[in-house]
Amino acid sequence: MERSIQELENERSDPEEAADRRRLSRRHVLHGLSLAWFAGFLKAPVPFGERAPDGLVPVSAWAAEPGAVLAEKPGLTILSDRPINAETPAHLLDDAITPTSRLFVRNNGLAPIATDTGSWRFTVGGESCLGPRTFSIADLKRDFEQVTYQLQLECGGNGRAEFRPRVSGNQWSTGAIGCPTWTGVRLRDVIDACGVRDDAVYVAYRGADRHLSGDAAREVISRGVPVAKAREAESLLAFAMNGEPLPDIHGGPLRMVCGGWPGSVSGKWITEILVRDQVHDGAKMGGSSYRVPCEPVAPGDQPDAFCIIESMPVKSLVTHPAHEANVVVGQPFVVRGHAWAGDRSVVKVAVSIDFGASWQAADLSTPANRLAWQRWETLIRLPQRGYYEIWAKATDDAGVSQPMVLPGWNPKGYLNNAAHRIAVHAT
Repeated sequence: MERSIQELENERSDPEEAADRRRLSRRHVLHGLSLAWFAGFLKAPVPFGERAPDGLVPVSAWAAEPGAVLAEKPGLTILSDRPINAETPAHLLDDAITPTSRLFVRNNGLAPIATDTGSWRFTVGGESCLGPRTFSIADLKRDFEQVTYQLQLECGGNGRAEFRPRVSGNQWSTGAIGCPTWTGVRLRDVIDACGVRDDAVYVAYRGADRHLSGDAAREVISRGVPVAKAREAESLLAFAMNGEPLPDIHGGPLRMVCGGWPGSVSGKWITEILVRDQVHDGAKMGGSSYRVPCEPVAPGDQPDAFCIIESMPVKSLVTHPAHEANVVVGQPFVVRGHAWAGDRSVVKVAVSIDFGASWQAADLSTPANRLAWQRWETLIRLPQRGYYEIWAKATDDAGVSQPMVLPGWNPKGYLNNAAHRIAVHAT
C-alpha cells in the first residue's frame, strides 16, 4: 500500500533518528562466490565466464530489500522516511529529460510547513554584498532574464551502497541522479543587482527546511559554491522544473541549481543568499560532510584532512534494457543510457558483454546544453544462451574514464563512479 510523505513522517516518534535508520542494503557482498557456482545456481551457462575478473560478484547476486514507495513518485524506493530520501531504479531514468515523477528525492531535514509562492521572500546579503535586498518570486520574474537549462543533479553519495567497509548514510545504489529542465534566473544576475565586493569568495544559501529535532534554532544544511561557480551562466535560482512550478518536495517555490556539483550545493526552499568573504561555514560545510580525503586512505582508515567535493566525476548509466531483462539469442537489441562528467563533457562511452575483455563504442549524443547529461546507444547481439552482464563506462574530455573497480574508499561513501553493470539473460 502506498503511503504519503505525511503518513511516513507521522510514524516516527523519535525526531533524532538518523536518516539511515531504514537504509536499504542494495548489494550484498557474497565473498568467494564464483561464476561457476553462479551458473549452477541459475541453471544456465555463463558465456565469457572465463574472462571475468577473479572475485567478481555477479550483478544478479545484488539483493534489494523491499521498501515503501512515494505515492507521487511511483517506482521510486524510499531509503529513509524521516527525512524523505528516495532513489530511482535505472530503467526508470530512460527518458532524455527526467520526468518530475522520476527525479530522486534527497532531504536533510523536514520540508517547510508553508511554501506559498505569492508570499515567499528571500534576502541577498553577506559580508561581500554591497546592498542587501529582499526579493519575491514575482520580482525575479519581472526584473531578471528568465532562462531554461537541462542540468544534471546528483547526490554526492550516489553509489554509496557498494563501498566496503560499509559507511553510514543512505545506501544509494545508482538512482540518485536525474537531469530535468530548470527554469529560473541566473544567480549572478541577482547578486550583481545587489552589488558584490571584490573580496567575495563564496556564494551560499540558507533554506526554510526544519531540523529533525524540531529545534527551530538548529540549521539543517547551509552550503554553497565558490564565486566562479555561482557566476556560471547555468547556475540558477530556479522556480520551475520541466515547465511546471517547482514542487514542494524538490525545494519549491525556490531553489538553487548548480549543475555538475553535488546536489547538496543546490539548496532547497531558499530564504537567504549570502555573498561571503570566506569559504562558507554553514551546516554540513565542515568536518567530513560532503568532503573526501585530500590524500587516499586505506579502507577503514581516517584521513588527516578532508577536501570539499566540487565537480562530480565521470559516470554512466544503463537505462535500457532493465536489469535482469530477458533477450533473444542472436537477435540484436538496443542498449542505451546516459553519461555525464560534472563540469566536463563526455567524449566516449563503451560497452562490454564479456566482463571487460573487449569493448564496443556506443553512439554518443551532444548535451542539450553545458552540464546536461548525454544520451548514448548501441546495438548488442548475444551469441548463445546464458547469463550476461552489460558493462558501460564513459570517458570525459580530460581523458579520465570510469574505473572498473570501486574508486578510493572514503569515510562517507562519496563519489563512487565505477562502471555500471546490469544483468541480462539470453534465451
